[in-house]
Amino acid sequence: MYKAKAYSAASATAPLASTTIQRREPTDRDVQIEILFCGICHSDLHTVRDEWNSVMPTIYPCVPGHEIVGRVTKVGSAVTKFKPGDLAGVGCLVDSDHSCPSCEANLEQFCTNATFTYNSPDKHLGGVTYGGYSDSIVVDEHFVLRVPTNLNLAGVAPLLCAGITTYSPIHRWGDIKGKKVGVVGLGGLGHMGVKFAKAFGAHVVVFTTSPGKKEDALRLGADEVIISTDAEQMKQHAGTFNFILDTIAADHDLNAYIHMLGLEGNITLVGAPDKPLALSSFALLFGRRSVSGSLIGGLAETQEMLDFCGEHNITSDVEIIPIQRVNEAYERLVKSDVKYRFSIDMASLKAE
Repeated sequence: MYKAKAYSAASATAPLASTTIQRREPTDRDVQIEILFCGICHSDLHTVRDEWNSVMPTIYPCVPGHEIVGRVTKVGSAVTKFKPGDLAGVGCLVDSDHSCPSCEANLEQFCTNATFTYNSPDKHLGGVTYGGYSDSIVVDEHFVLRVPTNLNLAGVAPLLCAGITTYSPIHRWGDIKGKKVGVVGLGGLGHMGVKFAKAFGAHVVVFTTSPGKKEDALRLGADEVIISTDAEQMKQHAGTFNFILDTIAADHDLNAYIHMLGLEGNITLVGAPDKPLALSSFALLFGRRSVSGSLIGGLAETQEMLDFCGEHNITSDVEIIPIQRVNEAYERLVKSDVKYRFSIDMASLKAE
């Protein structure tokens, strides 16, 4: 084992603070990575504050972070895909059982024995896994991703969660070139949904409750913006969408967006509201519409997403912060005061 610098929370009410954690020495199949940037995901805040206690209770101390980009410093003897000096990324998963039907289908995110990047049982050291708010991490080669060298690394980090979360359902839905695609919400997830849908050739429409976001939505690639609180605007577009990506993580009227779908249209949820959403069966029956959900992506699809981003020069819009401002960033995240993701410059950790 070796010691690594990190930021952790000691309880649900404690601020994140500087600490030292234990990392394992690389095994034959492991890759050791010096972390350069780590994005801040809303899941980090939920976990640190134990807001998902009924589903995934937080074990403290908690070191969050699953949007990791860095440089390989050491590899195990059996590693074939990476060498020291390579750029590498790590997302929400660091292990699985490798043998279940989900793993065999390259859908490791649905493995019932998956190991998440943080707050998950650590098979190697005991206790729980520690995430990317750290100066380094050691991960099984299968869960390490190649990072395109032409992209800004601070903007790449959120692709490992926000990127794949929005890329996967858009790509999986099918050929959307020339189709009318809606994106509900323009936040960390929504702004990535706009970029991907546009890159796939869709006619992209953003739904937002904030008129002030119209200019930014158009800058990001949207063709149109609908103010969802404007009943007349909503009525004009009813029944015209092929696909809608719903990124809202708060309680909202899902049926209003289902009515936007045309024949056999689909709305896919990637946000996770605290309360169940009410759903009208009649909204689905008339038009043979469907509602589905999507959770990140498997390793193969995540690599495909990163390669696609390299080809189309897609990154997340980020505000780079030092690790010392992470608690301030959490408070701003609650207020949606960021365009559109925070990315921590982990070089700042060297000052601790």
